[in-house]
Amino acid sequence: MPPDDKLEIVMRVISGEISISQAARQANVSEQSVGNWKRQFIAAGRQGLEGSDRRNAERERQLIAEIAELKAALGEVYVQLRSKRRSVDYRAVPSPTSRRYETMPGSASRGSAESSRYPGGPMRAGS
Repeated sequence: MPPDDKLEIVMRVISGEISISQAARQANVSEQSVGNWKRQFIAAGRQGLEGSDRRNAERERQLIAEIAELKAALGEVYVQLRSKRRSVDYRAVPSPTSRRYETMPGSASRGSAESSRYPGGPMRAGS
């Protein structure tokens, strides 16, 4: 049944002009169908009566437009990131494997007496 016909029936039921059972008889459909149309109309207006194919098509168009916007934004950020990466001199930034990060002589990791924070030298097992 076309959405316009469903809308007319639902409006007559909502206004109290006819009951659901009368509307069902006149439209030659079940009372459940008229009840469903009424519920769909109340929940989603006229679009609720148009059927899922039309609603899905509209939602799909919205999602496609959103995807296009997001791709454009992602492309802009990618270009900005690439230009920033090219402007940074990576050689000026030491890597974790460079000599600058090696432990200094006398550090606690080597266990030397100079680095110990305990009076009298490093703690020894059994002390």
